[in-house]
Amino acid sequence: MKQTLEYARHDGEALIADIYVPDGAGPFPALVGVHGGGWQQGSREIYRFWGPFLAARGYVLMAVDYRTSAPGRKSYPQAVHDVRAAVQFIKGEAASYKVDPARVALIGDSAGGHLATLVALAGDSPTFAGAYPDDKHAAIPTKPKAAIGVYGVYDMVRQWNSDQVTRPRDQITQQFLGVAPMDDRRIFFDASPISYATTANNTIAFLLAYGDEDDIVDRAQADAFLIALKQAKFWARNAVFPGWGHYWMATSPEDPTTGSYRFAPRLLRFLEEKL
Repeated sequence: MKQTLEYARHDGEALIADIYVPDGAGPFPALVGVHGGGWQQGSREIYRFWGPFLAARGYVLMAVDYRTSAPGRKSYPQAVHDVRAAVQFIKGEAASYKVDPARVALIGDSAGGHLATLVALAGDSPTFAGAYPDDKHAAIPTKPKAAIGVYGVYDMVRQWNSDQVTRPRDQITQQFLGVAPMDDRRIFFDASPISYATTANNTIAFLLAYGDEDDIVDRAQADAFLIALKQAKFWARNAVFPGWGHYWMATSPEDPTTGSYRFAPRLLRFLEEKL
């Protein structure tokens, strides 16, 4: 069953989500799905195949929209606050959607992988907490039980440096953050999930999925993030797909010709074990 609803309203802008709920009494574990698109575009529709797929297997999926960047408009930290509100909503309204609030995960692809892992690790930190105290569930912690990053951005300076070569006229991190690293390195540090891979956070289980021929987000980011997580004694694993690039999460996990089909068993095994 799919429901579309407003999960928060920030600065006058309605934030919309699609929630896919399994049949049965529950309570079920839940995932908050965060779409990619370089923090500039994309929508919750990227999870339109994953919603029914996961619901059929006993997982609630809440696929969310958040505020994106546009020419002249950065969306940091607004996008972080929006994803935080989504996690708070699904925990706070757990009974309405047959969710077990103690079994919530974040999943995101590309820029969504950045936001999902950043909120997982730093959502309750002073840098991001408390921006919208009037939200209905503003007091609820955002720390999840698990997080899944799919070809995500985990180090904002590394992404900025890579973009100098691959997309010099489209500095996505700079547009998102509103500044270049040589002008404010602190904001790049604060916005990088790898900065929060510390022992204080290591109750979260991580799965990082990516291809080894990704020309948008260098796989070295995920490799370095995985090492940092393991150094801090997180339970963390990767799923590396030889020959794969970017942009496969939008495909159907039930179509044998797609990347999502090959990723689905790894994801389900992780969720069964860790969520």
